[in-house]
Amino acid sequence: MTAIEYHFELGEVQAGDLRGFFEGWPNPPQPETHLALLQRSDEIVLAVESSTKRIVGFVNVLSDRVLTAYIPLIEVLPEFRGRGIGAELIRLALERVSDIYMVDVTCDPDVQAFYESLGFTKSTGACVRRYEHQSGAPDC
Repeated sequence: MTAIEYHFELGEVQAGDLRGFFEGWPNPPQPETHLALLQRSDEIVLAVESSTKRIVGFVNVLSDRVLTAYIPLIEVLPEFRGRGIGAELIRLALERVSDIYMVDVTCDPDVQAFYESLGFTKSTGACVRRYEHQSGAPDC
């Protein structure tokens, strides 16, 4: 098992370094859109395989930097799942916004236990999903 490093900046990351994410999405963002969303996020954490420098996971945070933050996306490549990378990505993201009152995540019921194990509590909410834009906004 290779070691994983965690980075808080994109550095020299290019769109081609972001292939393989969004598994199972019917209309996934292209790597160029993925790069744009990371660039525009308030905080990011990248999981990088030490030996190859391959990006194997990421989380991003959007925040008003006053009271609220939201974790919209977290992904770990399939072959790296089950190694605690996702939990470490969330832990590090929470650390980056540790002075923020409210940090929210919206998730499907099958992953609520994962978030609860990391200190989140179940809540109710509502959302709008525009699947015709799932691959990204036109200007990305």
